[in-house]
Amino acid sequence: MRVLVTGSSGLVGSAIVDSLVADGHSVTRLVRSRADATRGEVRWDPLSGDLDPSGLDGLDAVVHLAGESIAAGRWTAARKARIRESRVAGTRTLCDALQRLAGPPGVLVSASAVGYYGDRADEVLDEDSAPGTGFLPEVCVAWEQAAVLAAEVGVRVVRLRIGIVLSAHGGALGRMLTPFRLGLGGILGSGRQYMSWIALDDLVRVFRHAIESGELSGAVNAVAPAPVTNREFTRALGRALSRPTWFPAPAPLLRLALGEMAEALLLASTRVVPARLEAGGFRFLHADPEGALRSVLGRT
Repeated sequence: MRVLVTGSSGLVGSAIVDSLVADGHSVTRLVRSRADATRGEVRWDPLSGDLDPSGLDGLDAVVHLAGESIAAGRWTAARKARIRESRVAGTRTLCDALQRLAGPPGVLVSASAVGYYGDRADEVLDEDSAPGTGFLPEVCVAWEQAAVLAAEVGVRVVRLRIGIVLSAHGGALGRMLTPFRLGLGGILGSGRQYMSWIALDDLVRVFRHAIESGELSGAVNAVAPAPVTNREFTRALGRALSRPTWFPAPAPLLRLALGEMAEALLLASTRVVPARLEAGGFRFLHADPEGALRSVLGRT
């Protein structure tokens, strides 16, 4: 296959590219810097709409991951605008280019996030659950609506609602490792909030499954089948690292330090299950959080 990937330099994108290349597929990367055609790169400007569709001819599939990091800093009004526009405008730019192709690709696998569901306490959430309220749900709804534009020209669109990605090399877990290894880790807030997670290698397999499974379309929860509370996750990480977890981070302190971002990313409870993946027979390599943590940390 020839597969186009946006966000190919990120944690998830680079892992997907490695997987595709290892299996002999051809990867074209959309990049915002100067493109090197000899390396299979095509330049785009996701916010201005600048993307020449002539560089996208002959595609079989598209993996769309590009977007401003939601955890790069405190959510000012300007940062929130960049988070939203990088996803919504960028997805529209991509889909507009796909619509102008004489032969569009068969499938677009577009990232979304479990932030779609918002803060829902212990409610079990599947793909049919309604979106939540607040900034992240509003961004995810608009993001997914933009991706659906590709379906107007017959592209099969899969919208993956991704949970916390477990990898020792980046993401949320990567930022947690140093304090936990120093024995300074602990629960966040009450610790009762649910965390929906997925190991990076399973997430890559979900993307590959979405590309290769000709019947899968629409919203798909890309999470492991065992969401856990922050308290349970904290204990599992402590056991995986053989470290104590005695230093909690009180909710008021997190709100003071991070503002709205703390409420949405660290204290919100989102208990999501992968109903559509399990109904389709997808088998997870890592369904238990402690086993997943030991695997990604090389301590199996």
